[in-house]
Parts: sequence; structure tokens; C-alpha cells
Amino acid sequence: MSITAHQVVTLHYVLSDVLNDGSKQVLDDSQARNKPLEYLHGHDNIVPGLESALAGQTVGAELSVQLMPADAYGVRNEDLVQEVSRGSFGNAELDPGSRFQTEGEAGPQIVTVLEVDGDRVTVDTNHPLAGRTLNYKVTILDVREATRAELAKGHPLPPGTEHSKVEDRKVL
Repeated sequence: MSITAHQVVTLHYVLSDVLNDGSKQVLDDSQARNKPLEYLHGHDNIVPGLESALAGQTVGAELSVQLMPADAYGVRNEDLVQEVSRGSFGNAELDPGSRFQTEGEAGPQIVTVLEVDGDRVTVDTNHPLAGRTLNYKVTILDVREATRAELAKGHPLPPGTEHSKVEDRKVL
């Protein structure tokens, strides 16, 4: 079965990027974690360039995909680096590199602390991988039709979840 919209795809991947010296840095490895990725194809559950590269592939396929920033987590936007009050973080320990998840205009977003100077904190709300060229090595493990409940929610669900027990989130 070829990967098309409304199918649940299970795969293993290794995500890496290239450092300035030309060496590769592994950022994530689903096989090392023994936890394959399962996603609903055609529902914006993974980065656009990877979803596009997986379309039409079949179980057992192995592929290497290089994604430019625009096809992955986006191009860095320096306007998303801003100064905020220390009070915005409550009693949280703040150090450069600390990350927090907050609710943004388009849903959850990751905030990275760049600098702490007294009561002022410089933060970056770009995705941590924005602006980076990413390399994926992918092995497709399974492809199946999504259930009615999965289509209603817009992502894979545990086996046996009935569509009558979930609230519709997406319109097909």
C-alpha cells in the first residue's frame, strides 16, 4: 500500500543536521529510543517537506531526505527575538538555553531563553530547529487506513478508540 492522505504511517527515523565543520550531528533517533513515529498522513502532523517526500512510498522503503529550512521548521525570523520581564516566568530557574512551552497565537510554542539581565530576559520564540537544513534517514514500517476516530481527531489514536467517543476536530 502506498502512502496517501488519510493513512496512518509508522516509521523509524534518524534526524541530523550538518555542523559548520561538515560533520553530522544526530538530533533525534527513533530507533535508539525504540519508539517509532506514527502519524496521520495529509493532516500536517509532520514537517511539510518530509510528508511530501513520504507520499507514494511503501512499507520497507528506506530513504534519505534533506530539507531546507522552509520545508522543515521555517526560516529564522529575528523579529521573534524579544525582551520580556523576568516576572513572565514566575519562580522558574532561568539560564541561557532554558526552554519553556507557552501558548502562542497559533497554538503551543517553544520559548528559548537567550540572556538574563536583571529583570529583563531575552527570549527567542523561533522553533529551535528554525533556519537549519535537516537530514532525515527514514524506514517505513507500516501503512494502514486511518479509522474514523483518527480522521475525526486528526492524528493516530490507541487501538480500539471508537469514533463516537471522540470530538471531531477536523473536517475532511
